[in-house]
Amino acid sequence: MAYDGYVAICKPLHYGTLLGSRACVHMAAAAWSWGSGFLAAVLHTANTFSVPLCQGNALDQFFCEIPQILKLACSDAYLRELGVLVLSVSLVFWCFVFIVMSYVQIFRALLRIPSEHGQHKSFSTCLPHLAVVSLFVSNGMFAYLKPPSLSLPSLDLLVAVLYSVVRPALKPLIYSLRNHEIKDALRNLITGCFS
Repeated sequence: MAYDGYVAICKPLHYGTLLGSRACVHMAAAAWSWGSGFLAAVLHTANTFSVPLCQGNALDQFFCEIPQILKLACSDAYLRELGVLVLSVSLVFWCFVFIVMSYVQIFRALLRIPSEHGQHKSFSTCLPHLAVVSLFVSNGMFAYLKPPSLSLPSLDLLVAVLYSVVRPALKPLIYSLRNHEIKDALRNLITGCFS
């Protein structure tokens, strides 16, 4: 998605040739992030299923989540989970570096656009994606990297709802904010509430 934005903004006249259907299929097939995500999921699943549970099987969540399942473990799975966590963080880090590098190239190209209207229109195209990515990363970091002392059942449930329900529900709204009718309706709704 970041490469698509880069090509659309930095090389708009070559968009059709650089991102045709064949190029998209090749990129999807060669995406190491899909493979690394699959590897991380397999390692987390294998690690979770290898831990014996002795505190029942009832979770304080509305879906099975690894940190909640590990709270039910009889043995200390700290070292195993730490190894999988280090691998996952390194994979996420490289994906994050790629996204940041793509956006640096996009913003450099945007700042070279001579008209202010053109810059504003281009920024409004890529900033919603950046907002969604930032929301996803911040929720994930808080959910999985917080210290155990902050692990309260109600807080864990709230964070799980944020990244599994609220963020996907906000995604269409964030992406549609470029639409003038949506902006006007949102502005009328906000001014109507505070009037």
